Amino acid sequence: MTLRAFREDAVPAMFELLQDPDVVRYVGDRRVPNLQETWRSVAGWLGHWALRGYGQWAIEERASGLVIGRAGIINPAEWPGPEVGYLLGRAWWGHGYATEAAGAAMDWGFEEVGFGDLLSLIDPENHPSIAVATRLGESRRGEIEVMGHHVLVYGISRDEWAAGRQ
Repeated sequence: MTLRAFREDAVPAMFELLQDPDVVRYVGDRRVPNLQETWRSVAGWLGHWALRGYGQWAIEERASGLVIGRAGIINPAEWPGPEVGYLLGRAWWGHGYATEAAGAAMDWGFEEVGFGDLLSLIDPENHPSIAVATRLGESRRGEIEVMGHHVLVYGISRDEWAAGRQ
C-alpha cells in the first residue's frame, strides 16, 4: 500500500468505490454520490491540504497501482479536532489496509505536523473501525453528534502514541 496525493485520475476509481452503499454506510452524509459529487469531494480533500497543510491521501495498492480508498487527517470548520479517517473499497476490507493507512496517517500527524491529540469519529455500529482505532492505541473519549449523526469519539494523545511505539 502507498499513500499518495490525490490527482484527477483518482476520481473515477473513487467514484466506483463509493457506489457501494456498504462502503458509504458510516461516512459523511451516508449517501452514494454521483460523479460530480465525487469530483467535488476529491477537490475538497485537495483544498484541505491547501488550507490546513494536511489532509487525505489516496490509498494505492502497490502491486496493481489501483486507488483503493483514502486515508489521512481532516479538521474542517466546526469539527471537534483533527480526525484520522479512512475509507476502503469493499474488495480491500479485512486485509489490514485500514490499520496500516490509519496508522501511517497517525504517525505522520504526530511526527510531522506535531499534533497533541488525534481523534477518530466512529458510528457506534461500525465495529471494524472501532477495532482499528483500538489496535492503534485509541480509547473511547465520549460521544457527539456530527453532520446529524451520533458518533463515538475515540482519541489518542501524543504521549499515549509515543508510549505505544516503545
